[in-house]
Amino acid sequence: MIEATDFRNAMSLLTTAVNVITTQGTAGMHGFTASAVCSVTDTPPTLLVCMNQSSRSHAHFIENKVLSVNVLSTQHEQISNVFASSKFNSEDRFKLGDWTTLETGSPVLEDALVSFDCQIEEIQNVGTHSMFLCRVVAIKQSQQEESLVYFNRAYHQIGQLELA
Repeated sequence: MIEATDFRNAMSLLTTAVNVITTQGTAGMHGFTASAVCSVTDTPPTLLVCMNQSSRSHAHFIENKVLSVNVLSTQHEQISNVFASSKFNSEDRFKLGDWTTLETGSPVLEDALVSFDCQIEEIQNVGTHSMFLCRVVAIKQSQQEESLVYFNRAYHQIGQLELA
């Protein structure tokens, strides 16, 4: 039997992009930081987004049935920390950064590396998490060239760094 702490320690060595997942609809505007995001297929364009069911905004994502995946660039570390913290309410989280919307109305970070605007098509519960299968309905890319990643419980940057 694999212990949960052993699994979490091993997973900390899997380098992942840092994303802020947002929603807006009848249940209001909410967001959280996530690394559990991946591509499922390009036909139709579909993403998998995992969310802890104990999250205070979980029910809001279920009710709104839409979300945006905002892939963070290196300058977004503070935004990542705020959206990951339970110390900030939804309204305060969105005070950082410049936000707009695409097709679904979910908040899109203006200077995110890339944003995927999605409709949640299926939800499956596995253990402590919900897996959202999301149809991508719009994409917005920026000119950013550095990505914020998470590895070994710390932020790192990868990409084209300019020398001064």
